[in-house]
Amino acid sequence: MNTPANLKYTKDHEWVSVEGDIATIGITDFAQSELGDIVYVEIETEGETLDQEEVFGSVEAVKTVSDLFMPVSGEIIEFNAGLESDPEAVNKDAYGKGWMIKVKMTNPSEVDSLLDAAAYEALIG
Repeated sequence: MNTPANLKYTKDHEWVSVEGDIATIGITDFAQSELGDIVYVEIETEGETLDQEEVFGSVEAVKTVSDLFMPVSGEIIEFNAGLESDPEAVNKDAYGKGWMIKVKMTNPSEVDSLLDAAAYEALIG
């Protein structure tokens, strides 16, 4: 399982990459492998400001639908539009082309409460 050390993680299997006050968010390699083939990514919250732990969208796989939770509070400033035509990018490249949203964080210190790679790997066993 791929767990890049430069990212932060949530117990809900999202990853976060931070550049300044912008967080890029997606689901982990573990999450996509558990879900199976992803057929649709639904994010209708672009332009909205959400709190940490609020649902920002969902991922639909062949057998299940899973909610996506905000790892940090902020305004969703961009959705990865490439996922509309190629949702499988999440399966193929969870930490690259499979990113889901970019968020302008309202409280960057929330990143400090997220898991590092070692803690996330311990969580998923």
